[in-house]
Amino acid sequence: DRGQAEAVLTIDAYVRRRLTAATVRQAQRMATTHRAVLERVGAAYGVQPRYLVAVWGLESNFGRFTGVRPTVQALATLAYDGRRGELFRNELFDALRIVERGHIDLPRLQGSWAGAMGQPQFMPSSYLKYAEDFDGDGLRDIWGNHADVFASIANYLRAYGWDGEATWGRQVQVPGRVAELAERAGARGDGCRAERALSRRRYLAEWQAMGVRAMGGRDLPAVERQASLLDAGDRQFLVYGNYEALLGYNCANAYALSVAMLGDRVSLP
Repeated sequence: DRGQAEAVLTIDAYVRRRLTAATVRQAQRMATTHRAVLERVGAAYGVQPRYLVAVWGLESNFGRFTGVRPTVQALATLAYDGRRGELFRNELFDALRIVERGHIDLPRLQGSWAGAMGQPQFMPSSYLKYAEDFDGDGLRDIWGNHADVFASIANYLRAYGWDGEATWGRQVQVPGRVAELAERAGARGDGCRAERALSRRRYLAEWQAMGVRAMGGRDLPAVERQASLLDAGDRQFLVYGNYEALLGYNCANAYALSVAMLGDRVSLP
């Protein structure tokens, strides 16, 4: 609970650890294998399939590791711990509701140390809100049904504002010191911890006027789109609304950037 990689590693170190050549190759293989259902889900929910594969891959190693800890006991332990008692008590009751409603048998209700479940690693409250029965078999099976897994991830991202016609952001070159540019842009005063680390949203034309350029010194796109500045250590990015949808999935810039960059490396729409 106190040593998650997203919290203890720098963004650069986390991205290097997660975006290995083997992970990229596996993501491409899985995208090719499941292309038909991914494209159906993508069309239905307005989320590009390559980013569904990226979330799936980083959450559960493409479905190969979904956790082995009994969810009810894990959540009861965290509720008892007290630091975030109310949060985990609510998740505990939602886990019991999942069993009560027949979505899964109690012995099969296993997941991570934090109570995250299935291939998308949904918390119980997220399961009740966003899990989908895409194949129409009467079950919202995020444990073993790829159609339901992909649709549930897509439904979650859509709920957080994902735009299927847009990208997530771009690496940029900034003039002078990053801290001075971020101060000029203004700090974000609300949102989750990772969102507060971003700058205020400004139009691309404003960033251009402050000297920010695309890689290679090229001008930023001449579109009416707002973006926030993300300082990732050795690299800087302008990030859009889709990036913030990824933060809705996991409030850590290291995580969201890893998903975004992995998705960019998968050859699917």
